[in-house]
Amino acid sequence: MSTAQAGSPGAALPRGSRVFGDGPLSRACALIHTLVTVEGLLLLTLAPGLLGLLFLGADPANLPLAALCLAPLGPALSAALYALHHRSRDLTELRPARAYLRGLRLNSAAALRIWVPLLAWLTVIAYGLTHFASTGLPGWWAVLLGIIGVGALLWGAHALVLTSLFTFRAVDTARLAGYFLLRHGRATLGAASVLVVATAATLWWTEALPLLLTPVLLLSLLHTSRPIITETQEDFTA
Repeated sequence: MSTAQAGSPGAALPRGSRVFGDGPLSRACALIHTLVTVEGLLLLTLAPGLLGLLFLGADPANLPLAALCLAPLGPALSAALYALHHRSRDLTELRPARAYLRGLRLNSAAALRIWVPLLAWLTVIAYGLTHFASTGLPGWWAVLLGIIGVGALLWGAHALVLTSLFTFRAVDTARLAGYFLLRHGRATLGAASVLVVATAATLWWTEALPLLLTPVLLLSLLHTSRPIITETQEDFTA
């Protein structure tokens, strides 16, 4: 076995010494670089759909077309989660673009299997709420629809994390997401807080703000989903 030469990268360093890229400032720069890169690639992936949304009016009749424009959002979010999960904290080992593109290639099909049905279901709920006054149904039906929609979004957040980081059949991902929805209440509350922040930013400022904050929100989602990720690794993967 050969020994490392003095001064070479493999040489032993004195205890307590630091190398370039190991300090807190370097780690902060690495995180910012990763977030900005992922944001840029996310916007690039969503550009065709966002362009289509610009030409759609606010008429509720356009909801199906808006849903079609949002179809790429599922794979894009999955790729972003993959890149953020596999991000390097070393300033000298940053490859967020490569990780994003790899996540997009690996997870797009699986993400669409989850995202398209969820998007269709949310579109039906949104269409029903926007036309609720003409249905003649009691008001508690609207509340029920809203609760179902929120539950679907929380389920979708768990399913998105599982799809981005693991390889399961769509039906197994759906079951696990439903299972974790109640089993890990803190993770579900964490996903709910992400949705609250995104909704508040949209209502109080502009719908573009949540899009600009997406990498930060996804990083928060990953943090709150740690119990789900750990249990899935330990109990549901070989």
